[in-house]
Amino acid sequence: MRLTEFKDHQRELYHFQLRIGIAGAFVLGAFSLLLLRFIYLQIVQYDYYRTKAEDNRISIVPIMPNRGLIVDRSGTVLARNYSAYTLEISPGKVSDVEKTINELETLVEIRASDRARLKRLMIEAKGAESLPIRTRLTDEEVARFAVNRYRFPGVDIQARLFRQYPLKELASQVTGYIGRINDRDVERIDETGLAANYKGTDHIGKTGLEQSYEAELHGVTGYEQVEVDSAGRGVRTLSRTSPTPGNNLVLTLDIKLQQVAEQAFGDKRGALVAIEPATGGILAFVSKPGFDPNLFVDGIDSASWELLNTSPDRPMVNRALAGTYPPGSTFKPYMALAALELGKRTPKQTISDPGYFVFGNHRFRDDKPGGHGTVDMYKSIVISCDTYYYMLGNDLGIDNISRFIGQFGFGAKTGIDIEGESAGVLPSQEWKRRRFKKPEQQKWYAGETISVGIGQGYNAYTPLQMAQAMAAIANNGAMYRPHLVNYVENIKSGARTPVEPRLERAIALKPENLEFIQRALAGVNIEGTGARAFAKAEYTSAGKTGTAQVVAIKQTEKYDEKRVAERHRDHALFIAYAPLESPKIALAVVVENAGFGARAAAPIARQVLDYYLLGKRVEEPAVEVAGEEGDD
Repeated sequence: MRLTEFKDHQRELYHFQLRIGIAGAFVLGAFSLLLLRFIYLQIVQYDYYRTKAEDNRISIVPIMPNRGLIVDRSGTVLARNYSAYTLEISPGKVSDVEKTINELETLVEIRASDRARLKRLMIEAKGAESLPIRTRLTDEEVARFAVNRYRFPGVDIQARLFRQYPLKELASQVTGYIGRINDRDVERIDETGLAANYKGTDHIGKTGLEQSYEAELHGVTGYEQVEVDSAGRGVRTLSRTSPTPGNNLVLTLDIKLQQVAEQAFGDKRGALVAIEPATGGILAFVSKPGFDPNLFVDGIDSASWELLNTSPDRPMVNRALAGTYPPGSTFKPYMALAALELGKRTPKQTISDPGYFVFGNHRFRDDKPGGHGTVDMYKSIVISCDTYYYMLGNDLGIDNISRFIGQFGFGAKTGIDIEGESAGVLPSQEWKRRRFKKPEQQKWYAGETISVGIGQGYNAYTPLQMAQAMAAIANNGAMYRPHLVNYVENIKSGARTPVEPRLERAIALKPENLEFIQRALAGVNIEGTGARAFAKAEYTSAGKTGTAQVVAIKQTEKYDEKRVAERHRDHALFIAYAPLESPKIALAVVVENAGFGARAAAPIARQVLDYYLLGKRVEEPAVEVAGEEGDD
């Protein structure tokens, strides 16, 4: 037997044991690593992964609060809520949105306008978790989708609150409207630190009171902890924090008076503002034509938006708040008061009116050919004599006019509790220097003051400013800040937070001067340019007619309404307050391109005052009264 046939068992055993030891050490090391990892995950990182697991199992769902109501002073609802089912899609959870919509169309009617709105919303509201495909589903449509729900991950039916404006166009510029939150809204919400309170909220106030009182109307968002399945659908509610509903707005507005005023305009364009002189509360706030705010709740369709946005009647412009107009002859009482206060005229001082005023090489024509003869201050207001105020404007000078007239709020925002107000233009030498860039344009010419004296030239004021100024005359110089909201009502506690009347200023006026102007304004409606419109009135009133040029004509030419395009015709204006002894209402009316104020604007004011003071109501537009040349 050869030696090579013998094996070294000791050596083989040694190598075998070594391999076993190495393998065992490796296995032990691996298990040690697993144990360490297990300890790290289960103990060290326990809180983190427990939270992650809970997040997968539990979803925090925001609960949108009920938006507060908007009601008029007697409780008539102008804006309310109702609930309905909405078919919604979460774009981030759907691979092919278009294909999903096509398949959904076999179950639920989806119109072309619904598709267009969804596409627009996907662009405008990129960060939205859920977007509506169809709103206000029928019970049958809800049932059909519920049976097929498993086929559409990322699509669900939600019960949503919708805003409704039951009076449609009536007072639409007051209520405004809500619309879907866009990127600009998100930026504003983030800047104010309210992002958490808008979780789950799709809409926000865009215009009117819906916008300016958004913080009051919105409420406080609630939350639910919901256990969800693997598809992310709720299984059961674990806890709930109820939302706090928004507060109600109770307005100073009288919606019946508003309706009378809007109806009185008929199909005419214009604005009317009626104010309670002793408080500044707005009684009526008309802008004609208006619009239906319900169109904007779901997102207005392109055809309707095009119609509103391109209409020459500009229904989206709040004329009462942002429209600016020359005041025409409604400016004259303030000019007369300035003359009395500054000692430039006395009530008995007269002029001879030949029908024109010559200044340099220019002849400024009066409305009445041949003039009004001998005219004192009382007569100048009652018959609305232009020549008297051409002379007075020249004597006062533009800066005296500006300083005095500015006390009545002309050319400055009133601070009303609704956004979008225009300041208008109260001309002065300083204003012109700021307004124009070229030195030759910045110079104020004395001839420009002549036109300002009769409410023309650079003068441009809002109907709201005109009404506020008339309320100050009615209130013996006390001028209150206009406001639309009477009080804010907490819907849970019933507590009311009033919007207190705020005295802006008490204009220092000599009582005898103010009393004279008030008496002259009363004369307008008794024996002057407003007499036809206020014939047989059962109350005393003060008023002033006005006619404002839209397109300037040469002083040598006679204005002929029939030869002028409709939108180039003069505006008709009227300011008034009543009753004379204890004023309860002051107003301003502007009727665009309607001619003489006595003919077109005063009859509207008469209908409004008749209803407010006497309860008389005419179910048709105001009828223009017959007028003569020079009736303003």
